[in-house]
Amino acid sequence: MDIANGIRKQARRLGATSERRSSAWVDALRADTEQLDNGSSAPVEKDALDIASAWALIGIFLVLALAGVYMMSIILIPVTLAVVVGMILGLAAEKLSKLGVPRVLNAVLLSSAVALVIFLIINSLAGPMATLAQEGPNVFQRTVDRLMPYLEQIKWLHITPQTFESGPMSINVLLENTGNVLHLLAASLTPAIVQGLLFFAALLLFLAGRISLRKTIIMTFSTRASRLTAIRIINAVEQVLGFYFATASLIYVGLGVVMTVIAYVGGMGTPILWGIFAFLSSFVPFVGITTITTALAIAGIITHDDIIFGLLPAAAFFSVHLTVENLVFPAVMGRQWELNPFIVFLAIIFWTWMWGAVGAMLALPLSLIVMTVVNELFFEEKVQPQLPQ
Repeated sequence: MDIANGIRKQARRLGATSERRSSAWVDALRADTEQLDNGSSAPVEKDALDIASAWALIGIFLVLALAGVYMMSIILIPVTLAVVVGMILGLAAEKLSKLGVPRVLNAVLLSSAVALVIFLIINSLAGPMATLAQEGPNVFQRTVDRLMPYLEQIKWLHITPQTFESGPMSINVLLENTGNVLHLLAASLTPAIVQGLLFFAALLLFLAGRISLRKTIIMTFSTRASRLTAIRIINAVEQVLGFYFATASLIYVGLGVVMTVIAYVGGMGTPILWGIFAFLSSFVPFVGITTITTALAIAGIITHDDIIFGLLPAAAFFSVHLTVENLVFPAVMGRQWELNPFIVFLAIIFWTWMWGAVGAMLALPLSLIVMTVVNELFFEEKVQPQLPQ
């Protein structure tokens, strides 16, 4: 009997201990859950290997993304160009819509206007370029005869008149390679035509469905604050691109007219061609002004016997361009849209490496888009002016 009572007491003691342990475990689990809900859990420590693995995955993703952008250039170049041009024309599209023009007709009118401008530029360049191609050997020979006295003075180049008579830089070799150049141009003509058609098709469709695309992008965000931010970013990008390139086009047209006058007064051949080149090259910062100034200096040296007088057109254009870029342009555009020159230079190098000449032209608008998005995302962090009470 005593043994049975002892067994019962021991069982009750074990049950009480088990209940206390279960209650303690439940309390600990409840505390951990509340701690996780409150977001006050201690951060998980990561070692150097975990951090290196994470950065390695990011690097692999970036490399694959850049490779995809490069390999799909034949499609991405015209589509990206169409989107940028469509956003530049956003202000014009809004004004036409307010006048009661339907969206489809709006898109057709703006796309036709872009096609007309491109056709006029190509047509104006076709005649002078054909003349230049026919006179290429004579121009090359005059260039060699004119520059030879200056090249001979640079001893480390080891350039003599015989270099251009029998070497790989001779006129005969140049004529022999003309066929290869024409074949290369002909091979590149088909992709260029395909990209041109893709550009106009993408531009037409983008302008026609611009409002629907805006709504789709905005409604992808779930919260009201995110949607307002998306609306603000889209409006700001269209405003920056439209105002920037409308103003830049007017300024650069004036610069092209000045270049035409300089070429005419300086005795350069086909001054209108120089003006068109100056207008187009101005849209590519740094690279455009360097290229047109160098070409103008070489052409001036070839045209005139006096080297000082030959360099005057290049010096005059460079001075005018420098004044426009550093005084006129900032005064018209305002300081709030200025880009860091070093960032623009890196963007030009990168996009030229990725997409060639078209990439160089897209470097500036893409930089403007990135700058606008960053400014609008960090809009609340800007120091706002204090209004008087």
